[in-house]
Amino acid sequence: MATDTLKSTTGASGASGIRRLLLDNGALTALIVLVIAMSALSGDFLTTDNLLNVGVQAAVTAILAFGVTFVIVSAGIDLSVGSVAALSATVLAWSATQHGVPVVLAVILAIATGIAAGLVNGFLIAYGKLPPFIATLAMLSVARGLSLVISQGSPIAFPDSVSHLGDTLGGWLPVPVLVMIAMGLVAAFVLGRTYIGRSMYAIGGNEEAARLSGLRVSKQKLAIYALSGVFAAAAGIVLASRLSSAQPQAADGYELDAIAAVVIGGASLAGGTGKASGTLIGALILAVLRNGLNLLSVSAFWQQVVIGVVIALAVLLDTVRRKAGATPVSGAGGGGKGRQATTYALAAVVTIAIVGATSFLHNDSSTSTKPKLGLSLSTLNNPFFVQIRSGAQAEAKKLGLDLTVTDAQNDASQQANQLQNFTSSNYGAIIVNPVDSDAASNSVKAADKAKIPVIAVDRGVNKAAVDTLVASDNIAGGELAAKTVAEKLGGTGRIVILQGQAGTSAARERAEGFAKGLKAYPGIQVLAQQPADFDRTKGLDVMSNLLQAHPDVQGVIAANDEMALGAIKALGSKAGTSVSVVGFDGTPDGLTAVKQGTLYASVAQQPSQLGKIAVDNALRAAQGKKVETTVKVPVKVVTKATVAGFTG
Repeated sequence: MATDTLKSTTGASGASGIRRLLLDNGALTALIVLVIAMSALSGDFLTTDNLLNVGVQAAVTAILAFGVTFVIVSAGIDLSVGSVAALSATVLAWSATQHGVPVVLAVILAIATGIAAGLVNGFLIAYGKLPPFIATLAMLSVARGLSLVISQGSPIAFPDSVSHLGDTLGGWLPVPVLVMIAMGLVAAFVLGRTYIGRSMYAIGGNEEAARLSGLRVSKQKLAIYALSGVFAAAAGIVLASRLSSAQPQAADGYELDAIAAVVIGGASLAGGTGKASGTLIGALILAVLRNGLNLLSVSAFWQQVVIGVVIALAVLLDTVRRKAGATPVSGAGGGGKGRQATTYALAAVVTIAIVGATSFLHNDSSTSTKPKLGLSLSTLNNPFFVQIRSGAQAEAKKLGLDLTVTDAQNDASQQANQLQNFTSSNYGAIIVNPVDSDAASNSVKAADKAKIPVIAVDRGVNKAAVDTLVASDNIAGGELAAKTVAEKLGGTGRIVILQGQAGTSAARERAEGFAKGLKAYPGIQVLAQQPADFDRTKGLDVMSNLLQAHPDVQGVIAANDEMALGAIKALGSKAGTSVSVVGFDGTPDGLTAVKQGTLYASVAQQPSQLGKIAVDNALRAAQGKKVETTVKVPVKVVTKATVAGFTG
């Protein structure tokens, strides 16, 4: 696992020397093996564009991980870096675009936000004596909450001057990669050439001994966590630049990737070891894994399994290495640097030679006359989008197309990576169901620049041109939902509205439809409107909270069936009796609830049809044929009286 230079307690020669070399450079060996394997398995992996994509996709994780390296080397942990990254980017966008703060000052405010969060962590740990896990877990929640409060739960457009950090230099060299390299050099300098870097290794090796030797441990911990905050802020700015917007839910879970990159790169969670170069290799391993598995059409769920296995193997390799008699040397020392540089150079030469040879395997591999299509869905944890996938796959199979489906897991950054992979692999056409309509714009622009047709399904893309939008008429559907609940209540009553995920065209258009429809019924009083992000669990939680304030509610409009089903769970016996709930989508679970009478009605879409029509239009666009700018799939109100005859 470790990339640290190791001193063996015994000599080694021949086979034993090779074994020692592999053990001492486990992460580097793993990266080489992965690159070779992916090159052999996928002809799309070994292209200049895709390798640059890997660098871009590693950038945010690597920058976060450099900061986490400082903490782990000093035997600490920082679970808050993902939330701090989101908060820092939100502060920048909020201050610059909504309050007219000069961009330079806004950037300083964002960095200061990261420093402040780190100082709070350090103070709680060094002076409050809280365990690092607890202190940073608390900051994870606080920073994420503040990000949501400042942004009101909606993405905020990023200043154009800062968004250039997500662009390329000369049309090919990604700026995020340059920022990653620069931050890596800073991290390496801090660890290897500064007093605080040496302090990190001393504290991680033996905190009590460091204190007895005169080191001001508490003050050093303040500085260490502040440094982690600085790197988190930088990562947040780079991430928001890629997405052209500050997402309050951005970098959710990235702290785990950052910690994984540090551990895979050779640092010990017990402290005292770790290097910036190892962390970079760890981040690259994660990026290569995700990129390659995407190209191989491996499910996002299985990708998480694979990454978990890699982390476990990395720790096992560290155990084997230590049992073999290797003693790690901290990055603060200067010994072995020439040997390490030679190892890296030799690894590069071997990798280039083997990868170059494997590339011949794919020279004539693409003989199909049918174009490859890529479909990136916002999530597959929602039955509606599962049905879109089913419809798309059935149509692709019927037409003999090669359709690759990816799951963004409601992460706009992950979706950006997937769309970049499709673009760099020169797919015939791309179908996207955006996590966020603004955040998808840069990736769609890149596809447009590469002359790859893009079809949006269910949700539109803002600030970028798509060839076709295949969607239900969400505004008309919203009006139907409002009319349905109003007529059920006899034109007068008290209702609440559960809104969809902020930033998506579907949520915005359905909300517009609700408002338009309710204008015709002045007797209907809207008690509250709250977002529940198209999620059943959030629908349950939000409705439970609203019932505390509004126990006299008589009706609920939910922007999708999943939230409606969550609301029904919260309402209990009231659902279908004293409270009428109307959903949207016509999913199988929703229609079952309509049959049971707990869901009064659902504004039913035809998700399988959405998937089918999207594939048809993607094929036509890929073949250079004319396609309609907008294809509207009709919606229909389904009640208990009509559900038996609804086929979807």
